[in-house]
Amino acid sequence: MEFLKTIFYGIYNLLWGDLITIPLPGKSSVGLSLLVLILIPSGIYFTVKTRFLPFRSFPEMIKISIEKKESSREQLSPKNSISGIQALIISTATRVGMGNLVGVVAAISAGGAGAVFWMWIIALLGSSTAFVEATLAQIYKEEDPLYGGYRGGPAYYIHHLFLKTKSQNHKPSVIAVLFAISGLICWCGISQVIGNSVSSAFENAFQIPPLYTTGALVFVAAIIVLRKNATVKVLDIIVPIMAGLYFLITLYLIIKNAGQLPAVFQRIFTEAFGLRQAVAGGFGAVIMNGAKRGLFSNEAGSGSAPCAAAAADISHPAKEGLLQAFGVFIDTIVICSCSAMIMLLTPEGLTQNLEGMDLLQTAMHHHMGNFGVIFIAVILWLFSFSTFIGILFYARSNVAYLFGDNWISQTLYKLLALVMLFIGGMAAYTFVWDLGDIGIGLMTIFNMIALFPLSRHAIKSLKEYEATLQMPKKPKN
Repeated sequence: MEFLKTIFYGIYNLLWGDLITIPLPGKSSVGLSLLVLILIPSGIYFTVKTRFLPFRSFPEMIKISIEKKESSREQLSPKNSISGIQALIISTATRVGMGNLVGVVAAISAGGAGAVFWMWIIALLGSSTAFVEATLAQIYKEEDPLYGGYRGGPAYYIHHLFLKTKSQNHKPSVIAVLFAISGLICWCGISQVIGNSVSSAFENAFQIPPLYTTGALVFVAAIIVLRKNATVKVLDIIVPIMAGLYFLITLYLIIKNAGQLPAVFQRIFTEAFGLRQAVAGGFGAVIMNGAKRGLFSNEAGSGSAPCAAAAADISHPAKEGLLQAFGVFIDTIVICSCSAMIMLLTPEGLTQNLEGMDLLQTAMHHHMGNFGVIFIAVILWLFSFSTFIGILFYARSNVAYLFGDNWISQTLYKLLALVMLFIGGMAAYTFVWDLGDIGIGLMTIFNMIALFPLSRHAIKSLKEYEATLQMPKKPKN
């Protein structure tokens, strides 16, 4: 058992530990993990290759996100297919989770206000990576004989990368299999974290015992995920409401404390470049906490969101890529920034020696009294619940790739995730939390193996789409 544990944490430290340490002035240093060394250069590379897509294509992202699905496509679409915006809602449901609340709080606590700036930078770079993987998911998608519509994701485009002949089409690829397994491991770990976070928040806010909160959470989740196609309908309702409420409450707090904003932004930009931390040797913490929070939150490069992107029935692959790039903006630039503002508009003295959910609820109590504490508990429930529903949508294509098209394997994985959700709500098992981190780390490694050689197809798709935008539109009769 000790031998397996040693191997397990050896892999964990390889993925998330400081692989390289760079000394900085002021007795500071920056520790770079393997995933940071992969994802940040990748984000820079794809940003350059797409000709700075997050900046120049932002108006087009907005335009696509509000356009209606073409009526002609509705007649040709497979049964139960989903639109591009619905795929965006699903990926947003999983991106916008407890990390946007507790994770941002942890980043600021460890790295100061400057971590917010680096979180923004990483999100802008991650948008290009998200575009590439989502576009590839669209290019290599296939029809789903079980649920209807389409399916796909990294397991499927990795499969095509290593496909040498058409006769091998039904022979699984080793790297694709490893990605699918890593994904299923990761999502089981996340299920436990979700259960624990929700039960803890409700116990703090309402003094409700974890058994009752967890039991209700699992019961409601089971009703949705064990039905064939309830996921998308539920997320269509929950995600806009939860994100909208959180944004509006934060906007109210910003307007209420408008006089403090110049000082808050001055603090963010001053601490971002370590002008205060360099003396104390904390500049490395500023950069890395912001970078890690950005990477963990937006999931760009991990291969999760492409599982939703592939399901979209959309007129051009690049359009879904642009939508998913926009999803990174929603997650980090909007929602994570909301949490940051709630924290930074709170007097520092009130939150000293606090961490996690206690810190955030204390900040909200300062702004809105008991209502603020209750609001954060409820919004965390919505964020976490939608994440759980979303990751089980992701799991569909990976289960199918590993075990074929059958309801038995699909149902068994859903039941396993529900069990993990319940166990997590009753007690915190650090080992399984770390297992989730290993899962997403391995997903990223296997996904990036395919992303670089296949990215030329995504870039080509972007050029084709942009060429169509330059063509004169035919007049309507």
